[in-house]
Formats: sequence, C-alpha cells, structure tokens
Amino acid sequence: MASWLETYPPRRFSELALDESVIDTIERVALQANPPHLLISGPPGSGKTATWHLIVRQVLGPSWRSTTHVLQAKDLAKTAGAMAAFESFLRPGGKDSSDTLASRTSLDAFDSTFSQVSADDVAPAGHESQRGSQNDVHISRIIVIEDADHLGHKRQPLLRRMMEATSHTSRFIFTAQTPSRIIDALRSRTQHIRLTGVPRKKIEHRLTQICGMEDIEPVRGILGDIAHISDGNLRKALFTTEVLALRELLGDRENLHRLLTMISTNEVQRMIEAALRGQVVEWRWEKDGYKNTRKLKGALGIYDDIISQQSLEAEDVIEQVHQVLTGGRLNLPEKQLTSALAALSDCDVRLRRSSQGRIQVEKMLHEFASIQQQ
Repeated sequence: MASWLETYPPRRFSELALDESVIDTIERVALQANPPHLLISGPPGSGKTATWHLIVRQVLGPSWRSTTHVLQAKDLAKTAGAMAAFESFLRPGGKDSSDTLASRTSLDAFDSTFSQVSADDVAPAGHESQRGSQNDVHISRIIVIEDADHLGHKRQPLLRRMMEATSHTSRFIFTAQTPSRIIDALRSRTQHIRLTGVPRKKIEHRLTQICGMEDIEPVRGILGDIAHISDGNLRKALFTTEVLALRELLGDRENLHRLLTMISTNEVQRMIEAALRGQVVEWRWEKDGYKNTRKLKGALGIYDDIISQQSLEAEDVIEQVHQVLTGGRLNLPEKQLTSALAALSDCDVRLRRSSQGRIQVEKMLHEFASIQQQ
C-alpha cells in the first residue's frame, strides 16, 4: 500500500505548502521559454522533492518520466566505486565515450502529442507550456541530483564541465540542505530557490485535508500537536499521522505521546555511556562477506545506526538523550549530570541554527567525554 506521501502529492504549484512569493518564483521559472539550471535548498521535509517534481512535469510535459534522470548523491557517499558509478550515470556509453546523458535529445521535446495524457495528469500551472517559436529552447531531458551537497569536491567539477559543454537541450536540478557545500562554479550556473520550514498552520491544514479524503475524524487538537512536534517538517508530520491512522489512534491525543516514547531509548543510553567512557569515534575491522571492512563504532557509530535504523532526525535523538539523562538511568553524580544537560541544551540550540545535525551531535558527544575525564 502506497504511503500518503505518494498518494496525495501536490499536483499544482498552488498546492505546495510554501509562501506565495516562493510559489510565484517556482511557477515563473517553470514557464520560462529557456528555463535555467536550478538549485533548490531547504531543511528536511520543506518540499524540495515535491517542488522539482512539479517543475519537471511542467517543463517536459506528459512524457517527463521517460526523460527525467534522478541520482541520489547520498547513495554514493561512503561506498566503494562511487566515482565510477557517478561517471556511468552521466556517461551511459562509457568513460571514454563522447556521448553524455545531458547531450541526448528526445522527440517528445518537440511534439507533446507523442505522449498520452491521462485525465488526472494535469500540468502544475493549469496548462501545458507552449514553446512553439523558433527562438524557444526545446528542453529534451532533466537531470536531478538529490542531496547534491553530499557529492564532494571530486565529483562536482565533472558536472560543471558537462553543464558548460553538453547541456544545450538539458537542464540540471540540484537539491541540498547545505548549499554552501556545493562549489561556486556550480552555484553560479544555477538559479537558487530557497525553501524554509513549512509553517505550522500549513502543516495542520494539509493534514486536515488528507484526513478528510481518507474519511478519518481525528480528535480535536491532535493534528495541531503533530504539526508542533514536526517543527516545519511536513514529511515527518504526514508519516506520523499515517502511522496513528493505521493503528486507529487518532482518537486520543495521549496516543501521540505514547508513539513518540515507543522508540526504545536503550540504544541512546548505549551511545551516552560510550561517550562518557571516551569512546566517541572508534574504527574496527569487521568481516563483510569475503573481505574485511573498516566500520565506525563508538558513540558516533551508535548514533549513525539509530538514525538509519529508526528513521529519526537529530532533534529526535536529542529528545531521547534528555529522557535518559533526566530519567536517572545513568546514576551520574549531580555535577556531571548538570554538565551533561548543559552540553545537551547547547546542542539543541545549535541544531535550530544548523542543517548539519550530525556535526552538532558529535560535538555534544565529545563534550560528554570531556565531562567524564574531568
């Protein structure tokens, strides 16, 4: 069964949970006769993926799925052969081939009648883009690099050269949480669209709409609670509401608190204990099939496992750390507990100003290690 995120995506620009000025900018860019390369940045759950989906649909028309190519840069990070996989994506014909993905054309770019339009496939602007004059640029395909801030500095120059030489009928769209990690040569060739966290009222309004379409009657106030704990992350709000709906728990506001505390704090406690022992960053060799691989252990390794296995954000882990520290499960002396809570509060403040949660949590864990040494 498809999740609500896939079942109820925005289909018009006006349905994006963004400020009106940002929506106007997005629509204007998508309707341009010669649309630019784009960099879409924003915090998690702010609508970056939904935005590029609508832009691509408007620019390429009904056949957009066949001429849109998506690469998740996070999948390349910390994997063997990442550069080779990246080059094979951009050069399907091989490393030495002059054929690149960006240089390929498509007949659909010149005649939209080649593609059948279903009744529910509506152009995001309300009408298909009309590019009939000889001066109009026929965009043949769009290459989307999601989380481009994880590409690293070795792979980004290859994109710059390709954007300059072979992208006459293609466009690149980059999404990022931290655009400053993208080299200036790429950023200068894109139009930057900045998204912010979704306002609480917009999140609550969207949840109310979906509950109405699902014939669900939540108890008064619970959708506002979900919007509050989501902290601008619409994706998190949708997932949380859907989980409660599937378990028929939207009838009591206490169920939301129980769901949040259902996530086991045992791993978080292990993380804190490892940090207090000074074991923040440790590397160990482990058998992986027929070869040995170097894996991150210690407190930071436990944190990475929590994030990946329990699908949490850094802010959720901070809440769990607070529960462990204040629950008396560690039996810390009062002076050390006070120092740990101070480090925790500093980390919480930094998280609200930064999109790099892992860096802030790592700093907190090192502060925990210094507390025990003192």
